[in-house]
Amino acid sequence: MRYINFIICMLLLIPLGLASQNTERQYLSGTGLYHTKTWDFYCSDGQNSKKWSKIEVPCNWELQGFGTYTYGRFYKKGEEPSKEVGTYKYDFKVPKDWNGKQITIVFEGSMIDTEVFINDQKAGDTHQGGFYRFSYDITDKIIAGKKNNLKVIVHKHSANNSINAAERKADWWTFGGIYRPVYLEAKPQTAFDHVALDAKGDGSLTADIALSAELKGGKITASIKPLTGSGSFETKTFTISNPDLKQQISTKWDDVIAWNPENPQLYVLDLKLIDSNNKTVHEWTSRMGFRTIEFRAKDGIYMNGTKIVMKGINRHSFHPEGGRTTNREISKSDVLLMKEMNMNAVRFHYPPDQHFLEMCDSLGMFVVDELAGWQNCYDSEVGPKLQKEMVMRDVNHPCIVLWSNGNEGGWNYNLDAHFADYDPQKRHVIHPWADFNGIDAHHYPTYLTGVARLTNGYKVFMPTEFMHGMYDQGHGAGLEDFWLNWTSHPLFAGAFMWAFNDCAVKRTDKGGILDSDDFRAPDGIVGPYREKEGSVFTVREVWAPIQFKQLYITPSFKGEFSVSNHYIYTNLSECTMSYKLYQVDSPLKGSKKEVITTGKVNLPALAPGEAGKAKMELPNQFFNADVLEIEAFDKTGKAICTWSWPIKYTDEYFKTQITKAETQSDVKVSEMDSITTLTANGVSVSFSQLTGQIKEITNSNGTIPLTNGPVAVGMKMKYTSCYTKQTEDKAMFVAKYLGAMDSIVWTMNADGILNMNAVMLNRARGGKGFDDAFTDNDIYSLGLTFNYPEELVKGMEWFGRGPYRVWKNRIKGTNYNLWQKDYNNTITGESEYGLTYPEFKGYHANLYWATVQSDKAPFTVYSESDGVFLRMLTPEEPKGRQNGRHTMPGFPEGDISFLYDIPAIQSFKPTSQQGPHSQPGNIRIKVGDEGIRMILDFDFR
Repeated sequence: MRYINFIICMLLLIPLGLASQNTERQYLSGTGLYHTKTWDFYCSDGQNSKKWSKIEVPCNWELQGFGTYTYGRFYKKGEEPSKEVGTYKYDFKVPKDWNGKQITIVFEGSMIDTEVFINDQKAGDTHQGGFYRFSYDITDKIIAGKKNNLKVIVHKHSANNSINAAERKADWWTFGGIYRPVYLEAKPQTAFDHVALDAKGDGSLTADIALSAELKGGKITASIKPLTGSGSFETKTFTISNPDLKQQISTKWDDVIAWNPENPQLYVLDLKLIDSNNKTVHEWTSRMGFRTIEFRAKDGIYMNGTKIVMKGINRHSFHPEGGRTTNREISKSDVLLMKEMNMNAVRFHYPPDQHFLEMCDSLGMFVVDELAGWQNCYDSEVGPKLQKEMVMRDVNHPCIVLWSNGNEGGWNYNLDAHFADYDPQKRHVIHPWADFNGIDAHHYPTYLTGVARLTNGYKVFMPTEFMHGMYDQGHGAGLEDFWLNWTSHPLFAGAFMWAFNDCAVKRTDKGGILDSDDFRAPDGIVGPYREKEGSVFTVREVWAPIQFKQLYITPSFKGEFSVSNHYIYTNLSECTMSYKLYQVDSPLKGSKKEVITTGKVNLPALAPGEAGKAKMELPNQFFNADVLEIEAFDKTGKAICTWSWPIKYTDEYFKTQITKAETQSDVKVSEMDSITTLTANGVSVSFSQLTGQIKEITNSNGTIPLTNGPVAVGMKMKYTSCYTKQTEDKAMFVAKYLGAMDSIVWTMNADGILNMNAVMLNRARGGKGFDDAFTDNDIYSLGLTFNYPEELVKGMEWFGRGPYRVWKNRIKGTNYNLWQKDYNNTITGESEYGLTYPEFKGYHANLYWATVQSDKAPFTVYSESDGVFLRMLTPEEPKGRQNGRHTMPGFPEGDISFLYDIPAIQSFKPTSQQGPHSQPGNIRIKVGDEGIRMILDFDFR
């Protein structure tokens, strides 16, 4: 028994001995948002100040109910930014077996000047700079096995004015506090202090190694294994031939798989430090990827010998309940959401959380890693320190392809050459928005930008900000034009939209409202809680790596699609594609949708940049269906995008829905007091003979208040006269006009459905300004509009593109199907007033039919004309918009409109500086033309 106990004790000692070779970590704080530890806290000013209380760490203290909120550079005139100081205290113990080891305390991020005390001894110099990892060697201050005291004093306002200018006088929320994790690390006295890797795509590896102490006669071994899957690679051994603290090893492994964002293959690199007695004294392990990144002047950015194009977004480390405090789960979901939008790149205004970069490594994203400095730079005293902290922390991430030295003027030129001091890969350095170092990073370029730059210049073109998304502007709006233009240029390397998420903070001092500081922070393509706005789906389609040539399905369709491969590395043979056929019934047949069959679309083996034909076998019932929907999947099974096409034109579809009325005797025309009334099947519609407009609509349940229409939108239309006509099964009211509208024929059929047949012509009839109405006119909106009380609307069901509203330059991403939306009054991006997506109000594309749902006065309208936009009510303007300026183009008169053209919405630049889809329409109808018809059918039964 004594022998067995001895063996058990010896076995228990083995893992302890192995653990001592590795760096051990002990968290003093939590690891992130929703995983915190409670410390003692004292705040000097603002909320809950001048008293000791408790606080959760990590956090920004404003989000815990302390101090004062400040939004960056937008200090109120005559007011100082908040400058409170927070004091933290926390007691902790470390294991007894840490005695004799190097012990370091690490802060992943603290805003902004931070003093650290261990057992009443200051750990080192005050750290300045809020976005960087810093640490102190506290070996001589820690008592192993006993209670130790930590005190941290954090100054929200820095004593260094350049830090305040670079980090606080900026276009973002400026917070205070220890907002990223704090932990202790223990390792042997002789250990790896730092390792910087240069791992090439061919499997070669160079590692610059810093040791904490000399190791004479020792050696270093290096081994790799795939992070996932299996594989065996030779272990390499290197003799330490000199006593220097700095060592370098170089080797090469065959058969490695190079990292790229479409195949983010990672390996685990294990380095062992072995002394002269062949004992492992320290082990260093890290994930890494093999890839070669190159900038080639007057050419482009290459990874593994292939030119890349970055489809990028700018992102803040932000959550409404944590401020800058996030967590690993948020990082993962954000990267997955970016990839869902077919993005492959991300940029920041400061170094992000370490776990975000890890997600970019493992899920596959290019990264531009930026030293903070928003229009103001760090001085040459603090700048080099923060630069070193950033690069040394991030150097081994394969996702990082470029270093960025500040933003929009926040460049300390003295730092440019020193990124390479800590980066053996010598990654290229950029100055965002500047034409610098061979890259033109022009911010918010116009569609025609580039005289002596992109148009006939030879710099690599890579806007680090474009498509500014304030409220409902930007992102998807106009993206297709920009992208088609830029990707046709051989020097284009990609572009980054501003920004990923609305930065609305949950105000602890204002009852928990979500505050985006008016117009300053609602710039996201998703909301503060990552609610999806309409541009998400436009970007997803425009940036999809599989693109379809424009197609109309006609009886000649044979199941072929012209497709092109817009991947960088992936052959389309690795992807899959499937289809669904839907039957969509209108309210005339029960208002439902049904999948009637599914199948496979065969993709051709196309290399990146190639085009060819995809093919599906048409099932027998194909032309009986109403919608073809196709979805593509990448080699991992992740959905790429969904596309859809109607199989029937609107008039053909309507014929399949309408049935012949059972009665033929209930149709009549009556006239009284300048009012003409058409009546059938319990429905009466009255028209004014003086204006040609609808005066009243009634049915067996009461009045349908669709009134004050039709009114012309975007054209001249002068009412002149009317007449009536009645047949056995039809009653008609015909209104005649001068100008763009020739006539509108209203026909009541025996079934009680009212048909509107409006004819736009151009007859030079000498109408005193109403002749030649259509001669190359600019058209922003075109159609007819009516009034309907918003307070009666409960929702909308419709067949057409949906579910999101559209603008003229943001239609892609919506799909044909049957959709339902309940009424909401969401103001896009203005979170304080509540968010429900998709927004209810606005324009909806390619109407087949729509039911206005109401407790008192519902009705349905059908379109027999293709390409009609339905305008459903008028969205409210954001209350916090800048200087009262409108964020949306003006809407037509009325509440419900039927239009052949609608306006585009601007991005950061006005629509006049965007591409073709953002420009006003142009219309010409001359004598001899058939004209333009808009045929609608109203069901008021």
